[in-house]
Amino acid sequence: MYKAFLIKYGEIGVKGKNRYLFEDALVRQIRFALEKVEGEFVVSKENGRIYATAQTEFDYDEAVEALKTVFGIIGICPVVQIEDNGFDDLAEHVIKYIDEAYPDKNVTFKVDARRARKNYPMNSMEINMEMGGRILDAFPEMKVDVHKPQVLLQIEIRKHINIYSIEIPGPGGMPIGIAGKAMLLLSGGIDSPVAGYMVAKRGVQIEATYFHAPPYTSERAKQKVVDLARLVSKYAGPITLNVVNFTDIQLAIYEKCPHDELTIIMRRYMMKIAEELGKESKCMGLVTGESIGQVASQTMQSLYCTNEVCTMPVYRPVIGFDKQEIIDISEKIGTYETSIQPFEDCCTIFVAKHPVTKPNLNIIKQHEHNLDDVIDELMKTAIETTEKIVVK
Repeated sequence: MYKAFLIKYGEIGVKGKNRYLFEDALVRQIRFALEKVEGEFVVSKENGRIYATAQTEFDYDEAVEALKTVFGIIGICPVVQIEDNGFDDLAEHVIKYIDEAYPDKNVTFKVDARRARKNYPMNSMEINMEMGGRILDAFPEMKVDVHKPQVLLQIEIRKHINIYSIEIPGPGGMPIGIAGKAMLLLSGGIDSPVAGYMVAKRGVQIEATYFHAPPYTSERAKQKVVDLARLVSKYAGPITLNVVNFTDIQLAIYEKCPHDELTIIMRRYMMKIAEELGKESKCMGLVTGESIGQVASQTMQSLYCTNEVCTMPVYRPVIGFDKQEIIDISEKIGTYETSIQPFEDCCTIFVAKHPVTKPNLNIIKQHEHNLDDVIDELMKTAIETTEKIVVK
């Protein structure tokens, strides 16, 4: 029955003279999402409405699932579009629509007509009343409820006439690419994929950096992070994943620095490297999955110490979430089951039994001088040997 989808957006509608830029970005993202669906679609915009119209046979469920991953969409409405051949023809199509869409007619309904084309011979109220009468004549078991109807039948009189009553929720947010680019520090845990998803929802294009420590971390641990990047890319679009060999830097820190400061010093060099890679790819900030107080490296004092090495802003979308709130989002976006696979990454290999929870920045910087004779060369090598994987 459905050959087209009417796409509704939220925040974009309150934009001013540059709204068309946001609409164009959303159209691009819809086209990209529908490329994965068997069949051909034309995506177009028309007077505040965006349509995805099938040109061939297509899988309805697959198309809906693809659209549900596009940030910027708040509603996906399967729509029947007809030409204007008079009210009687419209009524016939509405009766047919209700008959096919609602096999059980024991429901309440309301007709909500909107007449964007003012030369239509009936106004909205007249359409509502007359169409309601036609529906009751065709299906006497249906009842009118203007306050809380089970079926809200919407009729839009535009260039074409749209008939629809179903609105499938979209993910909301803003289209990818309208808010610049950021570098996500991606690990194999639960938090960082959620952070990537959340910042992408605000229209930010994501690149990612993963710190690999062979032979202490396995190839399976690396593959786990690639899999997580792929799951996030379902929403965020293609992601360039930078795989940094961090083993030599970690060993140097382990040998030359106090063990209770290992995690903080390690995190500081991770931030430095991620920032360098971010600058190379024109990122405008770093993104992490840190949440205040969740682990020793995420106390306010620890975050202060790790932030100090960065010149880029650091965005922490889950900073005020507790673990269960983060898990709930990870389950919703499909990353949780991959995140809990038992393959350790470098953040969990070199961990002190009693890590410092309130590090002093001056002392941390003093102990980092123990690395002065090797760290510059080690960082240079780590950056130059970074493996880049495009995940989509």
